[in-house]
Amino acid sequence: MRTRRYPAGELAACTGADWVDGSRRPFVAGGTAWVPVRAGYGWDEDLPERSNPAARGFQRLGDLVLFHGPHPDDAAVRDAIARCSPKGVLWVRGHDGVERVPGVEVLYGTGGEVAHLENGLVYRLDPSRVMFSQGNREEKGRLARAVRPGERTADLFAGIGYFTLPAARAGARVHAMEINPTAFGYLEENLAANGLADNVEAECGDCRDLLSGVYDQLVLGHFDAPSFLADALAHVRTGSVLHVHGVERTPGELGPALARTAAESGHTTASSWRTVKTCGPGRFHTVHDLVIL
Repeated sequence: MRTRRYPAGELAACTGADWVDGSRRPFVAGGTAWVPVRAGYGWDEDLPERSNPAARGFQRLGDLVLFHGPHPDDAAVRDAIARCSPKGVLWVRGHDGVERVPGVEVLYGTGGEVAHLENGLVYRLDPSRVMFSQGNREEKGRLARAVRPGERTADLFAGIGYFTLPAARAGARVHAMEINPTAFGYLEENLAANGLADNVEAECGDCRDLLSGVYDQLVLGHFDAPSFLADALAHVRTGSVLHVHGVERTPGELGPALARTAAESGHTTASSWRTVKTCGPGRFHTVHDLVIL
């Protein structure tokens, strides 16, 4: 079942939308709702059909099954194995530090590399070594629609290419920066696999040291992005757009602080924000778009 992830509290806002498959019921667990999507529309996660509607949700990535959040019990693991026959079942406890290194426990079988196909792009990775979030699927599509061919785009936390690949395919000239050498290796591999290496200047290191010149679009796709905003603002012009990710208790609350940082850097901005997904009880992954005036 192809679905989009939404905070459970926003489920009512989806009612009647063109993309919603009204013939199926949403799956709600832990403050998150997975809303069924009609054929032909973009989706976040492809959930296996549930023989037990009360079963805990999980993520399929290639031939692996991933649990996020609290440690799954034995019944949840057995259910996932019975439904998917995976090579391995992993519990992802979380991701640590600016390098977003995953904390992973193998609950069944083995882990290893997978090739994940999303919106016509292939992402190769080992989820026990680098982060991958399927919940950002709609945001990747939004960025691809926002960039224009030939625009110079900075991806400050490129990872394995989450946002770099769709932006480059849309015609942007992307400067991709990634501090984690393992993730950077996968970034280079994914650029080659998707035939996009000529569109991207990829560098391994701290984005604060690698930013250069002026950019039309800047993607700050890390939960600590607000603390990097001042560095990014040194590389903008009138009309530049910064896409600043963050975690908020109340969606939108980061807005005033981001505007102050911009003002302290000598810039006036117009802004808007959106919720990407929930990332824990009372915690929302949001993106603020700051347009330099």
